[in-house]
Amino acid sequence: MDWLTDWKIPLGSWVRDGVGFLTEHAAGVFDLISDVLGFLIEGLIDILVWLPPLVVVAAVAGLAWWLHRGWKLPLAVVLSLLLVINLGYWKETMETLALVVFATGVSMVVGIPLGIAAAHRPWLYSVLRPILDLMQTIPTFVYLIPTLILFGLGVVPGLISTVIFAIPAPVRLTYLGISSVPTALKEAGEAFGCSSRELLWKVELPHAMPTIMAGLTQCIMLSLSMVVIAALVGADGLGEPVVRALNTVNIGMGFEAGLAIVILAILLDRIVKQPERRAGRKAR
Repeated sequence: MDWLTDWKIPLGSWVRDGVGFLTEHAAGVFDLISDVLGFLIEGLIDILVWLPPLVVVAAVAGLAWWLHRGWKLPLAVVLSLLLVINLGYWKETMETLALVVFATGVSMVVGIPLGIAAAHRPWLYSVLRPILDLMQTIPTFVYLIPTLILFGLGVVPGLISTVIFAIPAPVRLTYLGISSVPTALKEAGEAFGCSSRELLWKVELPHAMPTIMAGLTQCIMLSLSMVVIAALVGADGLGEPVVRALNTVNIGMGFEAGLAIVILAILLDRIVKQPERRAGRKAR
């Protein structure tokens, strides 16, 4: 097999040279992006940490009650967050929450329009599909290296890596929701004189909303799964004590920090999913 290995395609060299070119000629752009994103996410962290913990607990419980219209979920929110406070991981939980909110927000803002465009243009989805497959299957540490080189140590490379990992979910599920709208429903909208924009807002998006919301919950879960990996490049949050516990073989610290991550994941999942289930019950 020497004839095959002797003519190795220099993919690694091409990628290294490309990253080096960007570092040399576009360093100012990446520094600006890093400064802006760092300022925004650190500002949100400062606000969440500055607020009294019980005020944040009451606000989250009130949001859960407003969406759920019941007492079980707000009670679970209060008890779970009080447990996090008791364990001493409130600050880290707020840092993780800020990272998840930013990563999910960016992923949805970019992913939903891409999914809509791909549903209306099959050729675009044919182009996006292998890219999305690559983003979901490539080991996260691989694209963590160039983001670390381009944006430096801190929360920004962790945020960008999280977005890269999470954004395929809203793209795919938005595409699925829009493309699964029944033809008869679209024809009915056109018969009533809907323009393309009105058809999108009044027919396609309402029909696809449950699937888009599923993309939102998946995006949240995928963002939380990146917490520990983001901590390896300097992002604060619950991933930091997990990494510290791993380095020191501290089972207690690792379990407590992991439990806080699980609590945050469950609460966000329940709060976001509940309006969809209520709508489904009312329809039945």
